[in-house]
Amino acid sequence: MTNNIFKFQHFPFHLVDPSPWPILTSFSLLNLTIGAVLYMHGYTYGGYILSIGFILTTYAMILWFRDVVIEATYLGHHTKEVKNGLMMGVILFIVSEIFAFLSVFWAFFHSSLSPAIEIGGAWPPLGITPLDPFAIPLLNTFLLLSSGAFITYGHHALIAGNRKAAIDGVIITIILAIIFTGLQYFEYSEAGFTMSDGVYGSAFYASTGLHGLHVIIGTLFIAVALIRIINYQLTTKHHNGFESSILYWHFVDVVWLFLFVAVYFWGNT
Repeated sequence: MTNNIFKFQHFPFHLVDPSPWPILTSFSLLNLTIGAVLYMHGYTYGGYILSIGFILTTYAMILWFRDVVIEATYLGHHTKEVKNGLMMGVILFIVSEIFAFLSVFWAFFHSSLSPAIEIGGAWPPLGITPLDPFAIPLLNTFLLLSSGAFITYGHHALIAGNRKAAIDGVIITIILAIIFTGLQYFEYSEAGFTMSDGVYGSAFYASTGLHGLHVIIGTLFIAVALIRIINYQLTTKHHNGFESSILYWHFVDVVWLFLFVAVYFWGNT
C-alpha cells in the first residue's frame, strides 16, 4: 500500500488558499473613505476614524504582501503562468491609474483653456502667483528621471547576476525619491496659494498631490523589492515583484513629465 504524502497538480496555475485579507482590506478602505469624508467636513472624531482606517489598510496590505512573498519564495507557487497573470494584473492596475490622472488633467484643461468670468477670464486667475517652473519643479524633474535611470540600471544588474550593483541602483533610486518628496513638501509650504484658492488651487494640488501620493507608494514598493534582493529572495529569472515596481515607477515618471509641461510650465504662462 502506498502512502500518498505529496499532492501533485496537473496545471500550472495557483489555487489561492482562503485568505482574510481581501475582506479586511475592503472594510478598511470603506472605513478610510468614511473617515476622510467626516474629517474634511469637520465632524467630531472624523480624524480618529480616518486614522483607524489608515492603520487597518496598512496592516492588511503588509500581511497580504507577506503571504504573496511566502507563496512566491518559499512555497514555489509562482509558476510562469502565475507570474504572467500577476504582471497582467499590474498592467491593468496601471491602466486604471492612467484614467485616474486623465480625469485630473481633464479638469485642469477644462478650466485653463477657457477660463470662466468668475476668475477674471485669465489663467492663472487674477491674484494667484504661480510657482516658478524652473526652480524646484525642474530640479524634481531631473531627480525623478534620474531615479528611473538608476532603477533600470539595478534591474539589468540583477538580470546579469551583479547583486551589489542591483542593490546600489535601487538604494540610489529610493534616495532620489525621498529627496523628490521632501522638495515637493517644501514647495507646498512655500506656495502663495492653497487648495481652497479657487479652481487653480484645486487643480494644482489635486494633480501634483495625487502624483506625490503615487511617488510615496512607489517608493515603498521599491523598498520592499530592495529588502527582498538583500535577503536573496530575488534571482536573475524570478523577480516579478521587482519588475512590477519598475513598471509602476516608470509610470510615475511619465505622469510627472506631463505635469511639469502642462501644470507648471504651460499653465503658468
